[in-house]
Amino acid sequence: MAEELGVFIPYVGGVEHAHVLLAPLETLCIVEETCVRDKAVESLCRIGSQMKENDLVDWFVPLVKRLAAGEWFTARVSACGLFHIAYPSAPEIQLCQDDMPTVRRSAASNLGKFAATVENAHLKAEIMQIFNNLTQDDQDSVLLLAVEGCAARGKLLEPQDCVAHILPVIVNFSQDKSWRVRYMVANQLYELCEAVGPQPTRMDLVPAYVRLLRDNEAEVRIAAAGKITKFSQILSPELATQHILPCVKELSSDSSQHVRSALASVIMGMAPVLGKDATIKQLLPIYLSLLKDEFPDVRLNIISKLDQVNQVVGIDLLSQSLLPAIVELAEDRHWRVRLPIIEYIPLLASQLGVGFFYDKLDTLCMQWLQDKVYSIRDAAANNLTRLAEEFGRDWAMEHIIPQVLEMANSPHYLYRMTILRSISILAPVMGSEITCSKLLPVVENASKDRWWRRQSIHACLS
Repeated sequence: MAEELGVFIPYVGGVEHAHVLLAPLETLCIVEETCVRDKAVESLCRIGSQMKENDLVDWFVPLVKRLAAGEWFTARVSACGLFHIAYPSAPEIQLCQDDMPTVRRSAASNLGKFAATVENAHLKAEIMQIFNNLTQDDQDSVLLLAVEGCAARGKLLEPQDCVAHILPVIVNFSQDKSWRVRYMVANQLYELCEAVGPQPTRMDLVPAYVRLLRDNEAEVRIAAAGKITKFSQILSPELATQHILPCVKELSSDSSQHVRSALASVIMGMAPVLGKDATIKQLLPIYLSLLKDEFPDVRLNIISKLDQVNQVVGIDLLSQSLLPAIVELAEDRHWRVRLPIIEYIPLLASQLGVGFFYDKLDTLCMQWLQDKVYSIRDAAANNLTRLAEEFGRDWAMEHIIPQVLEMANSPHYLYRMTILRSISILAPVMGSEITCSKLLPVVENASKDRWWRRQSIHACLS
């Protein structure tokens, strides 16, 4: 009901009569269920944004005042989400000093929306005072929400005002005793750099960010590591090399696999930032280390972004440095090591292009169809389909189909079964003409195979 009432204006006679919807929504704003209150607030905001100014003053603002002064904390929580619609009559500062932490949390969460609607004079004088009060709250949950909007609030201020009011708070919270507060700072620190300018960034925010990259809590390091490229893009290459790169080297061997994964998901983007020389000397060894990581997500994150490095160092150097490591992993004697790399090959092929793939990896892909381990053969068959989809039917007809047809005559029945499996999943990609002329005869011939007639034909036709 709370959600549906938000779109009921056409059914009550239009915007002129929208105020009749406020009473039931006001009641829903007071209930205990948080999800109901949230939907009621969303609907009130939707309705209030469409109401005429005089109706807003006559009906909406009194509603917000009643909720803000309500006896139950649920009413006051809901009021916090409505002030940016009802401004300027709402007593926001009272809610930011409410006795109930739940109300203060809601006020902190909605302060950014409210701040975006007020004039600069009020923003600097009143809103920043409210913000300062919230940042001194004794509840971590309130602090989290106050910190969360720091970057957005800083962008509303002039750079000098942001340096005076927001920067000290962020630097202080980057060393807060609560790891959740530090986590929130790590998530948005790079955004604040744009608001304060280069000098404060270099003097204050870079040291704070380095501390977060070396934080004792893995969750904080994960958040900070995920922003390394964005933060580096704001800095000069010299600053990034001097301050950020040493931390990157440390994080690449972090004890937490999730930290390494977060780093691997963004580190390839540092290549365009640092340039060719620094990438070759500093980043390629780190890429190589992460490419050999025991955690599959780390390897995938590196392989999926190889094109960013390719644009900087060129395909030749990339093939000389990283490709041998990929091939080495793909030929490892342990099949559980080979399997993830094999599954990444189509992604790698799409990153590096058809010519490079055919020169360097085509032979490997066909060899895997005759691996001793079923999981490898099955993954190789799936690869052929994904490669055909990536490079097109004509390419597959020239480079894949002839080799598949040749392997159909293998003396080993397990390999012949793999070929039938390959044919069954290649057929939809290749189309009816090629399937009938090239692939179907192999299936017909397989029906005469005395070793695996029944199982293979069933698998192919299914």
